[in-house]
Amino acid sequence: MDCSISNALPKPKAVSVNGVVIPREAIAQEVQNHPADKPIHAWQAAARALVVRELLLQEAARFGIEAEALCDPDGRRETAEEAAMRALIEREVKTPEPDEAACRRFYAQNLKRFRMGDLYEVAHILIAAPRDDRAARMAVRGNAEAILAAVKADPTIFADMASNHSACSTSAADGGRLGQITRGQTVPEFEAALERMQPGDMAIAETRYGFHVVRMDRRAEGQTLPFELAKERIAGYLAASVERRALAQYVSILAGRAEIAGISLAATDTPLVQ
Repeated sequence: MDCSISNALPKPKAVSVNGVVIPREAIAQEVQNHPADKPIHAWQAAARALVVRELLLQEAARFGIEAEALCDPDGRRETAEEAAMRALIEREVKTPEPDEAACRRFYAQNLKRFRMGDLYEVAHILIAAPRDDRAARMAVRGNAEAILAAVKADPTIFADMASNHSACSTSAADGGRLGQITRGQTVPEFEAALERMQPGDMAIAETRYGFHVVRMDRRAEGQTLPFELAKERIAGYLAASVERRALAQYVSILAGRAEIAGISLAATDTPLVQ
């Protein structure tokens, strides 16, 4: 672990669960699994995760649970402690499987999630501008507007304008054409501009890179994935969501009857499954 991170960590009170102290060294090692904006937040998240682990291990010991270690698809084998915690959760945390009605409700309420993205065939001319230089961006916008007016007046010059003025070297060599693109292939602000355009339209799209004079050549509307094809994915998502909530409630019950010192679990529902 980076010494600079270790030295930046706070020196809090000892963390313990029912009198069992969680060593500071263990928390420092766990920190690397909990990236955060500040060292204190990473330390707190790591401490909570180890407190939950200790709660589950103590409960597994109370029940005398022993379980055979399993391997994951990549061949990684559980430790004895991981096997005991898994067996405890399987025994104590019961979650119902989502039925078809629940899956259909989720599908109906979240149709956008199951819609395949529109397919666009576009060309653009990028007039680059520094992201944080407002004055430069204002000046560049004027250049983009002049180019837009010119290509609207004579669409046949678009390729030449792209070749001579676009800061996107890849597309400039092909008359500004980006080919066929769909959701996720460009930055969100560029996608937002495309969603407002129809074939034959030309417009300016402002992005973090500058101003794009965009020509929409073709647009194919995306299709919504049928429920039957989405059902298995929905059932898995709902089952995982219910399981997370049930585990959080179970951990909350264990924490409520335990003596925990040095950290509060209130800031997170299930540090075990982050």
